[in-house]
Amino acid sequence: MQQINPGYLGRRPRSPLWAALWMTPPLLLALWWLFGPSGVPVRIEQQRWRLVIEIETLVAESASGWCDEMPAGAREIGRRLLPDPSGQRSAPAEHCRYSVPAWRALHSAQAEGDAPGPPHWPVPALNRLAPEQLGAERAGKRHEFFELLLRAADGRAWTCRLAQPQWQAYRQGQRLRLQVDRFGTADCGRLPSLT
Repeated sequence: MQQINPGYLGRRPRSPLWAALWMTPPLLLALWWLFGPSGVPVRIEQQRWRLVIEIETLVAESASGWCDEMPAGAREIGRRLLPDPSGQRSAPAEHCRYSVPAWRALHSAQAEGDAPGPPHWPVPALNRLAPEQLGAERAGKRHEFFELLLRAADGRAWTCRLAQPQWQAYRQGQRLRLQVDRFGTADCGRLPSLT
C-alpha cells in the first residue's frame, strides 16, 4: 500500500495567477529595457572648435623613370641604359634618376577655442620666397573640427564631432540623451537635431 506524505496533504496546486505575479517583475524590466527612454542622460560640458590650415612647402623629391618620360621641371641626377622589364621597349633604353619639385604639407597653423567665442581661421605667417623657389610656402587644405564634450552623471564622458551648423545649435549646460552601445561607444549621429 502506498504511503501519503503528510506534508503534501494540505497543499493545493499553484494557480495561473500566482505564475503571472511571479513573472511580472522580469517582464516589466524587459519592457522597460525595450521600450523605455533610450540613451544615457548627458550634459554638454564644453563646445570646442579647432580650425587648421596645412602649410605646404616646395621640396625636391627624388624619383626615377625612363628619361623620355621625365616630368616637366625635373632635374636630372644620373642616367644609365637598362632593359625594359615590361617589354614595351625592344632595346635597352635610358633610365634616369632625377629630382622634381613637389608641394608637401610639412606643418600647419591652427586656431582653437570654445563657444560662445566665434570660430575664426588662423592667419599663417608664410615665408616670402618666390612660389617656384625650393622652400617656398603656401596655404594648403583646410580642416574644421567642431566638438561637443558630453558627460553623464556617473562621470563617463564622450566627444562628438559635428558639422558646424548642428554644433552651433547646442548650448553649454544643455541636457540630452546620448545613444551608447554596450561597449560604451557613443552614436553621435543620433544626437537630436536642433537645427
